[in-house]
Amino acid sequence: MSEAFKYEHKKSDITEELYQYMIDHCVRWDKTQQELITLTLNHEWSIMGTTPDQHTFFQFLLKILNAKKCIDVGVFTGLSSLAMALALPEDGKVYALDVSTQYTDLAKPFWKKAGVENKIDLRIAPAAETLQKLVDTEPGTIDFIFIDADKTGYDTYYELGLKLIRKGGVIAFDNVFQSGRVLKKPLPDISAVAIDTLNKKLLNDPRVFISSLPVADGITLITKI
Repeated sequence: MSEAFKYEHKKSDITEELYQYMIDHCVRWDKTQQELITLTLNHEWSIMGTTPDQHTFFQFLLKILNAKKCIDVGVFTGLSSLAMALALPEDGKVYALDVSTQYTDLAKPFWKKAGVENKIDLRIAPAAETLQKLVDTEPGTIDFIFIDADKTGYDTYYELGLKLIRKGGVIAFDNVFQSGRVLKKPLPDISAVAIDTLNKKLLNDPRVFISSLPVADGITLITKI
């Protein structure tokens, strides 16, 4: 019997009803967020969207960090960027990074409607290029980075992100469970390989402190020591 299994009684089976209870009792909805969530859920690639509990969790982190500058790597319909911007002070900024305007064009009207378009700096280019430009101009000044993009790029984004965040800053990685594919032997695809490799690297990286949470498809958090 594994040591983890001994804590089985401490785990919650998140049924649809229990998840809805959590949302009803911890998510303070902004009307524009609700509208953008509805749009995203009706999109053919809705699986790429972040979830309401993630949004609230990130906003909670930003408040704790007294954050003013964030980076969102992988924008899609702009849900995570919107959540961050709503949690930041008036002089806060979210660098929103994506490779295409195909989906970010959907986000812009909602950012404007929520009154946060002035806080969101959308950069359309390969994320590694934009991150490197920010490293050249704003190293050690970012409070929070959320990485939810191509999985094979996560390690590159991590290394650049470490140069960008301040001491005590946080990087959050989405999809670290890969819907359970990280457990399969052999690993079934390059995304699972990339995430499994990163998970092992983060565990043993002396530059950071690490924690993981079973939120959505798994989130790993690191803070720079």
